[in-house]
Amino acid sequence: MHRFIRLDLPLVSALALVSVPAFAADEDPAVEEVIVHASRVGMSAKSLPNKIEVFQEDEVRLQQTLAVTPTELLSNLVPSFAPSRQKLSGSGETFRGRTPLYLIDGVPQSTPLRPGGREGVTIDLEVIERVEVIFGANAIQGLGGTGGMINYITISPPRSGELHQRASVTVSNNDDFDSDGLGWRAHYLAAQKFGQFDLTAAVSYEERGIMFDANDQTIGIENMDGDIADSYSRNFFVKSGWEPDENQRLQFMVSDFYLEQNGNYVRIDGDRTTGRPSISVEGDPFGALPFNDVLTMSLDYTHRDFLGGSFAAQAYYQDFQSLFGGEIVASFQDPQIAPLGTLFDQSQNNSEKYGTRLTYGRQHIAGTPVDLIVGYDFLRDLTSQPLVVTGRVSVPPTTFYNHAGFAQLNYKPFDWLSLSGGARYEYAELEVPSYVTRAGNRRDYQRVPVEGGKRDFDEVLYNYGVVLNPTDALSFYASYAQAYSMPDVGRVLRSVSTFGSSVDTLLDIGPLVTINREIGGSYKIDLGEFRVARFESTSDYGQRLLPRTDGTFDLARQATETSGWEFSLKMEPISWLAFSVDYSMLDGEYDSNNDGRLDSDLGASEVGANRWLVGVEFRPPGIFSGRLQASKYEDRDFRNATGALTASFDGYTTVDASVAAAFKWATISLSVSNLLDEQYITYFSQAATTANSLYYAGRGRTITLRTATSF
Repeated sequence: MHRFIRLDLPLVSALALVSVPAFAADEDPAVEEVIVHASRVGMSAKSLPNKIEVFQEDEVRLQQTLAVTPTELLSNLVPSFAPSRQKLSGSGETFRGRTPLYLIDGVPQSTPLRPGGREGVTIDLEVIERVEVIFGANAIQGLGGTGGMINYITISPPRSGELHQRASVTVSNNDDFDSDGLGWRAHYLAAQKFGQFDLTAAVSYEERGIMFDANDQTIGIENMDGDIADSYSRNFFVKSGWEPDENQRLQFMVSDFYLEQNGNYVRIDGDRTTGRPSISVEGDPFGALPFNDVLTMSLDYTHRDFLGGSFAAQAYYQDFQSLFGGEIVASFQDPQIAPLGTLFDQSQNNSEKYGTRLTYGRQHIAGTPVDLIVGYDFLRDLTSQPLVVTGRVSVPPTTFYNHAGFAQLNYKPFDWLSLSGGARYEYAELEVPSYVTRAGNRRDYQRVPVEGGKRDFDEVLYNYGVVLNPTDALSFYASYAQAYSMPDVGRVLRSVSTFGSSVDTLLDIGPLVTINREIGGSYKIDLGEFRVARFESTSDYGQRLLPRTDGTFDLARQATETSGWEFSLKMEPISWLAFSVDYSMLDGEYDSNNDGRLDSDLGASEVGANRWLVGVEFRPPGIFSGRLQASKYEDRDFRNATGALTASFDGYTTVDASVAAAFKWATISLSVSNLLDEQYITYFSQAATTANSLYYAGRGRTITLRTATSF
């Protein structure tokens, strides 16, 4: 049965998010100790103030058959996660109205200097054992995570020493079973522990067809930002470990993921005035086909009895390359290369990062009820965005260095009271070489030279929190935390249009500090649990994306605030039946004229819709189990400082269902997403942009059959 677990974690130093020494295949998902590895040194879940939800492997597998991307899976599970675009690009898929930070075993997947919206699709979900969702801005991982963090924990072998193998085959299609909509995937995994050593290896391959809406029309293919439809992907995964004794573990993990569009379709733009969405027709798109090519590696060492405490170290590396499709857009034009209106180009985001994390924690310092955690983090990120057809520079090779030391104290004077507080010192350097901007940045199409330079930033980030447990059933918490991030530096650099500009004088590349204030509580009884949280996230010098008519966005630095309520009710009236009701209410405002007053609504690319999630899960005695879930998105209007309507969203409701039969030899599941075949235009397409090209319908009824076996 799916479990919802809330952890209370410190907002600066709670998480190294390295893989745990324990092998989760033998652990009971109902026990909180399963997920205390989310703490940098395994702190008590009941004594630290923050909110986490953990989704176990059975839930990941089920939602995987109902979603087309990992971010849609998250949207199906977390109401304060923005509605999925159902595309390869996740731009606008925010978390609590802010940017989420994605991690795999603690390795950051995000490309903060030039976010391309592709960081949500970097690994095959078949190797994911559970997903940790950490709510709210915090500085746990240093750079990023202003809305929260999504950590994918990869699978490990059982401790028994037996060879564990599993394989699966999945087939999906629209409800008319069009041959163009057929998709399939195959996966194989083997894992075993050999004395002090263990090894896990997996391979996955998937082919995806074109998508259809509820009116049986093809959904427009996104050949510019990238699409999950009409694509193929493969993933090679290896994780090995060595445990010389019961306290130490050395672990190496590598994931090689590649996804590319097949290039069988081109888009015919829609028409917002008539309500006609974009569709796909057979054709050959111009240029090279969009892809994601992501190599992620980590080396982890843990020692649970080091100098009287616990020590953890992680070194990681990631090579992230994402090619975007090409178009003839205004910003690409250059009359020195080709006549205006004829120049075709396409860009590629490249991000190479490596870093280390060191953490030491000791409990009951000098015999007192005080725990101490100290650590040091380092990150180096080299990001660039070339225009691959003409060889021009869109974003020059930009190097970011980040050093951070932190200390955290946790004090528990009584069983019913826990206090925490800490500080993290961030020092960052940004190096940009001299470069020449795109001619299309100016109306006269002059190329603008920009003088390179080096900028450095430093910031001390604080956090504190309190947890009250007056009874075993009742719990309250309150917290304050600051998070540190960089704006979309690449978007700033590529958009310079003023002669005489230099990196040293560009104010828009200054850091972004976000403050998260939150209170919450829970009441637990034998039949279930009720939870409530209220948060407010502010940034005096935030960032916003301003939509252009061609579907692209510009960057603005303005004060922003997001806030909201989250309610959750989980009930298990009997052992094989569970109900869940979740509701998220989000608001967002910004200061449009920099007068110190928030006067306008944040747009749909920044704040998700208010939403209900309702689920029923059953596992009666016998071989059958299943889940029925509904997601209701409420209507929303967006207004500017004068009260004028700037965008509008017409809400919709989708229902998904899945049933599985567990035989001795295999488990067969049948899943239907959008069971009622609701015709709708996605949230982003309705309200985040006015481009007819991005006017996309959502998927209609889609059927997925999965057969999986373990041996």
